[in-house]
Amino acid sequence: MNLIRRTWHSSLGKKYIMAITGCALVAFVIGHLLGNLQIFIGPEPLNRYGHFLQTTPELLWPVRFALIVLATLHIAAAVALTRENRVARPVAYAKLEVVAASYASRTMFMSGLIVFAFVIYHLLHFTIQVPGINFTNGDFSTLKDLKQRHDVYRMMILGFKQPLVSLFYAFGVGLLCLHLSHGVSSMFQSMGWKNKLYGPFLDKLAVGASIAIFVGYISIPSAVLLGFFDKR
Repeated sequence: MNLIRRTWHSSLGKKYIMAITGCALVAFVIGHLLGNLQIFIGPEPLNRYGHFLQTTPELLWPVRFALIVLATLHIAAAVALTRENRVARPVAYAKLEVVAASYASRTMFMSGLIVFAFVIYHLLHFTIQVPGINFTNGDFSTLKDLKQRHDVYRMMILGFKQPLVSLFYAFGVGLLCLHLSHGVSSMFQSMGWKNKLYGPFLDKLAVGASIAIFVGYISIPSAVLLGFFDKR
């Protein structure tokens, strides 16, 4: 308990917490993307995947609980570090120096809050399936495939056929990836894995991975709006 208290009351400790929790959350983002991309294979693999998750509570609920804990620690550490930085520098610089700081790094806190709001909406939309926010006048929870499994494939198509939903999804994922582009780089820094030799490579890796994640996620609503799945 004393170790936990000392870690939390240390700026370096909170940076470690942000790095470790961020790493775990990035792993989930990638895993979630790989699961969603099964929509391009067809309804059977995607619905089978969704059915497996829904019928395996001993796996699903521990993962959900872990994600809640990780996200809470990540946000709490970010808020605490932001407060410490403001206390340490109570007077703003007369001239804001932005040459060495990327846009992503300067908007980390705000983009993180917006991403959090986006995640809440996404959960209400596709996980909890609240009918009032899907803009289809329908209830996604009633969708069933021929094997009487929840039709995740049809749900995603119906959900992303609404342009406003797809636009907000693109905006949220874009901010998430902007957040990741700096966050992954900062994670390497906090863990002491960056130096002058391969630090630039890690920065480029973070940006490249963020772009790849964005393209992967945005490919789904884009394909839906372009009628790709209607032709199959």
